[in-house]
Amino acid sequence: MKPIENLSNVEKASLLFGLFPKEMPELIKFIHGMSLAMLEDEERQRQAWDNGLMTYDFWLSLVRDGKVKVERYGKKLCLNGRLFSEQLFDGYIAVFTTHCMEVYITARQHENARFVLAVKMLFNL
Repeated sequence: MKPIENLSNVEKASLLFGLFPKEMPELIKFIHGMSLAMLEDEERQRQAWDNGLMTYDFWLSLVRDGKVKVERYGKKLCLNGRLFSEQLFDGYIAVFTTHCMEVYITARQHENARFVLAVKMLFNL
């Protein structure tokens, strides 16, 4: 196995899926919910946007891409680690899905402390 600092986002997501398959349905549901919420509140978020690394339109394209992939693959994402990791963590979409995971583990008291620690360790959150 590679050292953690040499793992790609896809490999990290695959490892997370393999370690915590029972956590995936709720995480995927949360990612979908965040994408819907962001798309519904587009104008307010556009006005408040202050990220110098990317434009709001680029961010919005990642949000839409995440929404489309969750809707296209649905429950298959919960059953197949390769599909989960390749669809939701390959390329720029990982910026959105990693953000969703950060909110998912910090916005509420997650009941699985090991899952929270794994997410933080793998994705440097």
